[in-house]
Amino acid sequence: MSLSRRHMLTVGATGLAAAIAPQILSSKPEEAIANTQKAPTPQAKINTNGRFAGKVVLITGATSGIGEGTAYAFAREGAKVFFCGRRENLGRQVEAKIKAFGGEATYMRTDVRNETDVKKFTEAAVKKYGRIDIAFNNAGIFMTPAEIQDITAENFLDILQTNVMGEFFAMKYQIPQMRQQGRGAIINMASVAGHAGFPNTAHYNASKHGIIGMTKAVALANAKYGIRVNSISPLAVDTPQLQESFTYQKVNAQEVAKTFVTPRIMSVDEIARAVMFLASNDATSITGMDLDVTGGELAK
Repeated sequence: MSLSRRHMLTVGATGLAAAIAPQILSSKPEEAIANTQKAPTPQAKINTNGRFAGKVVLITGATSGIGEGTAYAFAREGAKVFFCGRRENLGRQVEAKIKAFGGEATYMRTDVRNETDVKKFTEAAVKKYGRIDIAFNNAGIFMTPAEIQDITAENFLDILQTNVMGEFFAMKYQIPQMRQQGRGAIINMASVAGHAGFPNTAHYNASKHGIIGMTKAVALANAKYGIRVNSISPLAVDTPQLQESFTYQKVNAQEVAKTFVTPRIMSVDEIARAVMFLASNDATSITGMDLDVTGGELAK
């Protein structure tokens, strides 16, 4: 299916990433692609007295992209990073890069669609460190775009299983540990698609709306236990997937970006800093919120 430039601008940047790039690949659920990003370059050393020094941080889907960049950012600020992803070769590379600049990181292969995997991942972190201070539930996928009548039940269920159930499983096992500790901060990855509708990504939109709703419910149930739960919604972040979609459609990324309220594509580091804000002591009164990091698109 060919998408016009006008349609690309209509669906928006997250819609672009979700709706265009997967067409180049496959509609089979097992071949769904991760929300990958251009690999950030880790800094040469850590700040041992950083604002997350000694904190234990869990991150799902950190073998590339926003997850990878956030893992580097937390590690640079002294955190002990325990992360997962399905692609073991990439996970080992991220782990090695963090250790190379003096950070502490442990990779564990985990498929967030599998409850047993997520349970083992969480338990392994607690066994190693005795606690979980911060969790960034980032793992997620896009699927081949289609109008509702053309989406198969298999495709729809797979994206819900990864994006929604993956975060459900994560919080299911993070919350009891954090209640026992009497504290904790959870940040879930949502999207502009959790607020806006796009005509050919009903499955993706449903998953992101679900994440925001689930975040609010868990936040309300756990505030009295000292646990804060928030989500974050980006628009377009500089990713190989996004750039590939622009190339495929012969569209200039800079020209498309000019149509945004903030006329540029966001960086991985910008999203990482937003995640870290919600995890930090600067946000102690913030819970049950979805943080808009769309550069103003949701204000329109």
